[in-house]
Amino acid sequence: MEERLKLKSKFLLSMVAAIPAVLMPLAAAGQIAPERPAVQHAAQGYKYEVYAGFAYTSLNQLNLSRYGLMGGKLALTRDFGRHFGITANGDYYRVPTGNGNPGNPTVFSVTAGPEFRATLYGNVDGFAHVLLGCEHTGGESMTPDVSFSGGIGGGLLYNLSQHWAVRASGDRMSDSFSLSNNSPALAYSPHAHWNARATVGAVYRF
Repeated sequence: MEERLKLKSKFLLSMVAAIPAVLMPLAAAGQIAPERPAVQHAAQGYKYEVYAGFAYTSLNQLNLSRYGLMGGKLALTRDFGRHFGITANGDYYRVPTGNGNPGNPTVFSVTAGPEFRATLYGNVDGFAHVLLGCEHTGGESMTPDVSFSGGIGGGLLYNLSQHWAVRASGDRMSDSFSLSNNSPALAYSPHAHWNARATVGAVYRF
């Protein structure tokens, strides 16, 4: 009888000792902070994006150009799913980055094309687009008055919230203006020029 009581006592003590060993990992797991949910990215419940920002372009179509121009950029993108959209862009540049360009040049362009996106890490998205449209270079009597314009580019977005993001991007754009010293005898033949463009600003989704 005494041996049975001793065995029961040992069994109960072992069970009591096992309880803390089981509960301690659960308590430790409960102290780990839950992961913060990532901000919802574009195209999750929103169909449009509006972008506005500061912009810069080089000015290679002017023979004596030494400095680029600063201005602004507006864009509207219609999203078709998480990774694809159609974007339309308007750019206007007027303020030179230095003193040395001939005359008083200005650049205005309107372009549109497909845009492709992907989530890179956390709240950071990457995108690439192909743009086609037209460009006008004013203040220098360029020929033609309006040129074909096209190019490729891309950039990064950092999502601040479901509606707002910060965006930085760059493009390599081509136009086709005649050299300013061409004569009628040369038929004002156009020459392709490539300009680097950059912009930084804010995105709003709705």
